[in-house]
Amino acid sequence: MSQLHHLECPECGRSRPADALSTVCEPCDSPLLARYDLDRAKTELDRDATAGLPATMWRWRELLPVRDPSRIVSLGEGGTPTLEAPRLAARLGVRRLFIKDEGRNPTGTFKSRGMAAAVSRAAELGVKGFVVPTAGNAGGALAAYAARAGLSAHVFMPDDAPPANRLEVERAGAGLHLVKGLISDAGREAARMARETGLFDVSTLKEPYRLEGKKTMGFEIALDLGWTLPDVIVYPTGGGTGLIGIWKAIDEMSRLGWIGSERPRMVAVQAEGCAPVVRAFRGGLDRCEFAAGARTLAAGLRVPKPYADRLILRTLRESGGTALTVTDEEMIRTREAAAACEGLQVCLEGAAALAALPPLAASGWLRPGERILCLNTGTSLKDLA
Repeated sequence: MSQLHHLECPECGRSRPADALSTVCEPCDSPLLARYDLDRAKTELDRDATAGLPATMWRWRELLPVRDPSRIVSLGEGGTPTLEAPRLAARLGVRRLFIKDEGRNPTGTFKSRGMAAAVSRAAELGVKGFVVPTAGNAGGALAAYAARAGLSAHVFMPDDAPPANRLEVERAGAGLHLVKGLISDAGREAARMARETGLFDVSTLKEPYRLEGKKTMGFEIALDLGWTLPDVIVYPTGGGTGLIGIWKAIDEMSRLGWIGSERPRMVAVQAEGCAPVVRAFRGGLDRCEFAAGARTLAAGLRVPKPYADRLILRTLRESGGTALTVTDEEMIRTREAAAACEGLQVCLEGAAALAALPPLAASGWLRPGERILCLNTGTSLKDLA
């Protein structure tokens, strides 16, 4: 069973009971993090036996928040491949490149992981319906998992969101609400509906459990690399849940004795037209400023101010990492290169992570022979338009 113990604010350190429906630490305006009884888990879990279970993210269920396994809402998410890409590596100017291909998930992106965990746990705690603001893919994932659970969902997205995302929401029977503006504008409308109707808001990091689903990428990366970690992990950063989640998984694996002392340097990549994290990181700030006029073709990167900005920046600095931008044109060229060199259909966001490698290599920030892992967060087939 789950070793979930309590929820904790990373800013003030106060605990919350894990079995009450929770959102954020309001005094700190901060996400809450799920904490597990890792001392007990260390005595009860066998790393290799756990890894030998069916290849979905639920093979790590003792380190996920659902108490009763019968309440898990799943479409088979997780277990995505970590693929070495030698020809693309040579083209991008690095030696050893791995790609974690999250486009293999049930809804075509890594959002499947987060929504599977969030919907499962919320339903277990009595939630009957959801709202979410989204750039597109999170809304499609919520619609799918709410349908799987037999619950209602309302999705708010910018009116220029990719057509595939709108279609998957409608086909899954969720309410689709198109909003003029950015995801921040969709967020205000979703929060209003949540207040007025009592539906549960599963906005990025404004509830504790989407992060838990995303952290399983970190478990799988270590497993796929023989319980070692890459030297560098490059992550396309909008809301930043996966970046924070992978770092959280690394901490948990270390405390469980599953990995050694090595730690990857974490890299946040953003679009040139929407780079609040990059500006804050380079400016030595602890919070991001709102990126007015945010623009990029990569919908998942068009997040003008991530809610968990402190955790994102802390992760970069604790890991000795960095942050940089790429242009939309660089993303498009790199997406084409990934398909031509390796047969991989990477989304624009995933292409952003790959496009960051040439400047990092040219500057000497990447050292020769380092193992580099890039996250491809979804399939390009969802954005054929």
